[in-house]
Amino acid sequence: MVTTLATTSGYLTDRQLEEFKRDGFVVVRGLFSPDEVQLIRDTFMDMNKNGPVPGLSEIKRKNVEGEVNAYDPSDPLSFYPRMMHPHNHPDKPVGPLAMRYMLDSRIRQILTKLMGEEPYAAQSMFYFKPPGSRGQDFHQDNYYLRVKPGTCMAAWTALDHCDEENGGMMCVPETADYEIQCPEKSDPKLYFTTEHVPIPEGKTAVLPILEPGDVLFFNGSTIHGSGPNRSKTRFRRSFICHYVPQSTTELSHHYQVYDFNGRLLSHIRHNQDGGPCGNLHQEPTAPH
Repeated sequence: MVTTLATTSGYLTDRQLEEFKRDGFVVVRGLFSPDEVQLIRDTFMDMNKNGPVPGLSEIKRKNVEGEVNAYDPSDPLSFYPRMMHPHNHPDKPVGPLAMRYMLDSRIRQILTKLMGEEPYAAQSMFYFKPPGSRGQDFHQDNYYLRVKPGTCMAAWTALDHCDEENGGMMCVPETADYEIQCPEKSDPKLYFTTEHVPIPEGKTAVLPILEPGDVLFFNGSTIHGSGPNRSKTRFRRSFICHYVPQSTTELSHHYQVYDFNGRLLSHIRHNQDGGPCGNLHQEPTAPH
């Protein structure tokens, strides 16, 4: 079941909290205004107007022979790869913007209710997902962040109308307490990342229709993913941030943690597990 909030005050009713605890995800409608959506979308599009940005755009992966380009030139993602940790680039226009919205007070209010404690920010990402691009197979976020104890939380902000055709996000209800799985290999013709977590028997993925400014919150065990963008003309852009609870004592070394005052925290131990939130296929693969 997809829960829709009637307001954007950042407060959840007891019923909505129970639904989140059961399903592992909740949608907050219109959390960000049309002007804010346009600002985020336009800033990232302008940053990528000439293609991937060195040090910011994810285009390479390492194999036994060294670094290789992860995308075939004919793949739409070769021009529009996702941007990882843009908040760590204060010298670029996307840097302060990403930091601002990663640490937005509205996000903090909602996460505090969902987590039951103060949240810390660990990651920001921007997905362009242009027409014809592959999706990201079903996975669990805490496989990458490796938060201990507990799990992480995602705030997935839609910047376009998101539906099945353009590869909207799907979540599998009642998998919030599902153990972190060792993924199988995904189909490189359909998905740009390598990991695939099977949907448990008897459960079905739900695809909430999202409008620009809607935010989908889900926890790090909830199985989620998206299919290819089969639209001929529509992007499916999204700004995504991951958070950890204040009680976190350990997480993957790929992540730095900030409080909502923008202070970099150093007391959380780093482990050598996890990764950047979806590993790219090693060999260039033509889009499906």
